Amino acid sequence: MTMRGLVVTVGSSSIVLLPLHHHHHHRHHYHSQIVSSAGTNPLISSSSSSNLTPSKLPHPLPLQSTSPPRRRSKNRIKYFAELASKLAEDGRFEDFLLLAENVTASGEIKPSDFIALVNVDFVSAGVRRVIREKKASEVVLLLRSLEKLGISPLDLLGGVGSVVISEVVRRNVMSGELEEVVQFLEALSGFRFAIREITDSTEIVRLCIQNRNPDAAIRYACILPQSHILFCTMIHGFGKDGDLASALTVFEASKKYSNCPNMYAYRTMIDVCGFCGNYIKSRCIYEELLAKKVTPNIYVFNSLMNVNASDLGYTMEVYKHMQDLGVAADMTTYNILLKSCCLAARTDLAQDIYKEVQRLESTGVLKLDVFTYSTIVKVFADAKLWQMALKIKEDMQTSGVTPNIVTWSSLISACANTGHVEHAIQLFSDMLRAGCEPNSLCCNALLHACVDARQYDRAFRFFTSWKENGFQNAFASDLISKASGLNHINSPKKVPFKPTIATYNILMKACGTDYNRAKDLMDEMQTIGLTPNHISWSTLISICGESSRNVESAIQIFSSMREAGIQTDVIAYTTVIKICVEKKNLKMAFSLFGEMKKYQVKPNFVTYNTLLRARSRYGSWFEVQQCLGIYQDMRKAGYKPNDYYLKHLIEEWCEGVIQNTNKNQARFNSNKNIDSDGPHNFLLEKVAAHLQKRGGESLTVDLQGLTKVEARIVVLAVLRMIKENSDKGDTVKDDMLIILGTNEGGARFAKDVLEVKEPIIKLLQDELGLEVTSQGSTIVVDNRIDFPNPHRSYNKIPTTAAAVNKSTVDLQSSSRRPAVLQRLKVTRKSLNHWLQKRLDNNSNNIRF
Repeated sequence: MTMRGLVVTVGSSSIVLLPLHHHHHHRHHYHSQIVSSAGTNPLISSSSSSNLTPSKLPHPLPLQSTSPPRRRSKNRIKYFAELASKLAEDGRFEDFLLLAENVTASGEIKPSDFIALVNVDFVSAGVRRVIREKKASEVVLLLRSLEKLGISPLDLLGGVGSVVISEVVRRNVMSGELEEVVQFLEALSGFRFAIREITDSTEIVRLCIQNRNPDAAIRYACILPQSHILFCTMIHGFGKDGDLASALTVFEASKKYSNCPNMYAYRTMIDVCGFCGNYIKSRCIYEELLAKKVTPNIYVFNSLMNVNASDLGYTMEVYKHMQDLGVAADMTTYNILLKSCCLAARTDLAQDIYKEVQRLESTGVLKLDVFTYSTIVKVFADAKLWQMALKIKEDMQTSGVTPNIVTWSSLISACANTGHVEHAIQLFSDMLRAGCEPNSLCCNALLHACVDARQYDRAFRFFTSWKENGFQNAFASDLISKASGLNHINSPKKVPFKPTIATYNILMKACGTDYNRAKDLMDEMQTIGLTPNHISWSTLISICGESSRNVESAIQIFSSMREAGIQTDVIAYTTVIKICVEKKNLKMAFSLFGEMKKYQVKPNFVTYNTLLRARSRYGSWFEVQQCLGIYQDMRKAGYKPNDYYLKHLIEEWCEGVIQNTNKNQARFNSNKNIDSDGPHNFLLEKVAAHLQKRGGESLTVDLQGLTKVEARIVVLAVLRMIKENSDKGDTVKDDMLIILGTNEGGARFAKDVLEVKEPIIKLLQDELGLEVTSQGSTIVVDNRIDFPNPHRSYNKIPTTAAAVNKSTVDLQSSSRRPAVLQRLKVTRKSLNHWLQKRLDNNSNNIRF
């Protein structure tokens, strides 16, 4: 072996060491090979910058010794081990490794024996120093070099070193250095360190979830023996954080590292789908199990049904499939089924399930728990079946099950929602006697019952008494006359009352029109650290409108709501719009409606209905367009408007083109009865279609599918539009064409056309003095077309001259034949004459 030397610099000294297997050839040169500038001691520097203090170093070996060679060799090895320890303590691991390599190169001592002589505390201190300087990579290189020398890192560092590494890893986790931590732990795992003892898996998982780094989470889980459990923990953690994509990534990785389907992982992933609101994905995971011919266990089935509880049909389907597969239902299963019935308001099915559970309990198969009873109580409470809810309470007491706070809350709500205030108060007192501490839900339910029953003073008395006395004798002063015994409650402790935002919102509704009292409640709410929500602000706006305050005050509160950082929702907008309508400030009402659409706040039925009923009559074309636009938006949003009122408002507006007010009013009243059963929405859509045209567009009016009354309204609407355009300076440039229909369809259709034609001619000629001519054009009609109900729609008929001329071509087809399109034409000259005549008369008789 080639002789190699090690030069160790200690302070201002340099030590040259030769491999130990050459000492018998160079004994007389040993002194000359150890060169030092430290005076009498050839191995130790006197420099103050060195960490090798005399108290920590061994005495120097004598140059001339009478000890046996074996003993001298052993002493030298021990000395070099101590020197190596000091090098490691100083963090000089390169020198440490070179010294260890030189000492063990001869084969006289095994690496493990040499390491046994090394001071582990010194080595751990050096490791701590290196890692604290963020040189974890150097530690990894050190450990790899030790392995190459045949030295076990675990033997070198031992338990003390593991503690040091654990401290450093924890520090890096706290500083958020996730990638560095995982890389370091992966390296340590390769050296057979117990990673579970070095790290806190909870902190690592938290950091992975916080950084949304599923890859690091998977890598960390794979180096731990309990990876299957850790995978589930990570899936659940990502899901609770709303990160469904990362949860699915970890879930897919867990399947790769598992020999068989991990039901706990499947169940956790299904639960996560529920957290993230993706119930469809939960069904896909379930179907994936079935496709693999794997039977899910009861926990997977329960999680799946719970996530899909809002879909009663699917939940019952899963329950039946579970029965078909032979998986026995447990109490949780029935509780979930009852929950699903509650959400679907299926009281009948809930009763059947409850009876089945009672039967199973009687046979000893199941034991009903408080959750089951509480759920069925809530089912009846939500259905306002308060007597049946109280019957369930009796069943609980008979079975020895003690009602909990959920049960009491549901019972109180059941009575409160049906206006049985006294029953609700009695239940509250029973709850206190039973030693169950009331929560805010119980208190709010009781206050809500009083407010709904218009017992406002009683609600405020309860609230004041709870604040001052807690719940020990809260009802005594109010119920002595009721002889309910509440003044004899012996509570072992005084339960403090903690009002919530909902508490104050309920009390604000009890203020009626007392704006100042409601404002004081909002101020009190903020004083105790509660932040008013959108319901609080909307209630205050509503009270402002009901009081004698003006629209400006309501708008100011609305603006303050925004300044407070509260999102203005549909309730707030609708409340302000309603106040504007009541105060006759329609411009502001419609402006707020436009603002809603701008900020994508979807109006509700009340919003639309408030605006549609805002006017008692229309004065302009713009106003009609405005309301018809709201009407159309309402229908597109899926609401069914009551258009009877709107239709007759438009009819009255249209009749304004007739000068004889009394005559028109009589006609208007008679028309209400004639068309009370007609398809109003079809009429309004026709009017809207014409009024949405620009002033310069062709004056073509399509009356197909309308009754004579509806046709009159449409014609008058177009004439009113022409008149208002004329007031702005526009002139009529075309004749007005009125399409009545065709003679196609037999005698019944011809009769319908005639019934519309005659009243329209009479209206235009006799009442308005316009020049009207009747026209008939030949068009092509497909024989195969079945004409629909005339009150709904007609086949599309060409409405322009060019379209009519084109339709007369190619009559040779056997499936097509000519038909006559019935039209009326009002000449441009007569229209302009009529407009000028009205202008000369100053149009004073138009009704607005």
